[in-house]
Amino acid sequence: MTGTVVTFGETMALVRATDIGSLQHASSLTLGVGGAESNVAVGLRRLDVAVSWLGRVGDDSLGARVAREIRAEGVDVHAIVDGGAPTGLMLKERPSVAATAVHYYRAGSAGSRLRPEDLPEGWIESAALLHVTGITPLLSESARAATTAAVDRAVAAGIPVSFDINYRSKLAAPDLARPVLRELAERADIVFGGEDEFALLFPDTPSPDVAAHLRSTGCAQVVVKLGERGAEVHHGDHVSAAPGIPITPLDTVGAGDAFVAGYLSGHLEGLAVEDSLIRANACGALACLVPGDWEAAPTRRELQRFLGGAGDPVSR
Repeated sequence: MTGTVVTFGETMALVRATDIGSLQHASSLTLGVGGAESNVAVGLRRLDVAVSWLGRVGDDSLGARVAREIRAEGVDVHAIVDGGAPTGLMLKERPSVAATAVHYYRAGSAGSRLRPEDLPEGWIESAALLHVTGITPLLSESARAATTAAVDRAVAAGIPVSFDINYRSKLAAPDLARPVLRELAERADIVFGGEDEFALLFPDTPSPDVAAHLRSTGCAQVVVKLGERGAEVHHGDHVSAAPGIPITPLDTVGAGDAFVAGYLSGHLEGLAVEDSLIRANACGALACLVPGDWEAAPTRRELQRFLGGAGDPVSR
C-alpha cells in the first residue's frame, strides 16, 4: 500500500528534568516536544513512510518549536496557529530510577481547540490510512467532534482507520471515556491497546471475547500490547504473538507510540502480521533506551542493527 498516513492531535512543549528526583529539587531542565500522534508520525517517517500531521499550536515560541521539530523530521506539518490560546505544556520527572511522572498543563490550550473545520478538504480522502488516538476526543467537545468527523470521512471514502486507545485518566474518568473510546474502537480497522485498556472499554466482556467482539464490528486486526511480555494480534480466526525484547528501560514514555509506528509501517508494506509485530516490539524497546518521547524512534538501519543482534555497542 502506498500513500500518506494522516494523523492529528495535540503536541505540547515538553520540559524534562535531566536528573533523577523530584522537580522541586531539579537543578537543570531540558526542553523538547511530545504528543502521541506526532510521536507516531515521526516513528513512521523514520521508517520511510510518508506522513502528514495536523494540530493547533499557540502563537508563541513553544508553538513555533512544536511545528519546527516535527517538520524537521520530514513530516508534512499542518500547524494551525491559534492566537487565542497558548501551546500546551507537559512536565516530566523521574522521582526514582523505576518511576516516571508526567504532569499536563493543557486545559484551554490551542491543541484542545481543534475542530472539524480544521481538517482540510481531501486530506483524509486521499490518505493511505487515518491514525487517531483516544487522547484527542477527550480533550474537548470540539476535539471530539473533529475526531468523529475524521473517522466519518475516512469510512465514507474507504480509507482504513487505525485507533490507539491510549487512555489518559487525567483527561476523563473511565465512565465518561468508555462510550467515546468504545465507539471509535468499533469503527476502526486496526485497534491498539493494552489489556487494561480493552478491559476499560468492555468491562462486562470476558477478556478472550473482546477481540472477537471487535472483529464482529469489522475490525480486521486487534493488537494487544503486553508490555515486557511482548504483544499479540487477533486477526481472522488466528492469534499471532511475539515475545518482548529484554532491555533495561531508561524512559518508557513514548514506547507505545513507537510500537504503533513500527506495526503500521510493516502493515503498510504488506508484511505478514508476525513480522509487523516483531518490528513493533523492537521499535517499542528501542524507544525505552533514550530519554524523550520520540527521540529514540529508530530508522530502518538502526532497526536492522538491533534486530540483527549486533553485540558490540560501539559503532566502529
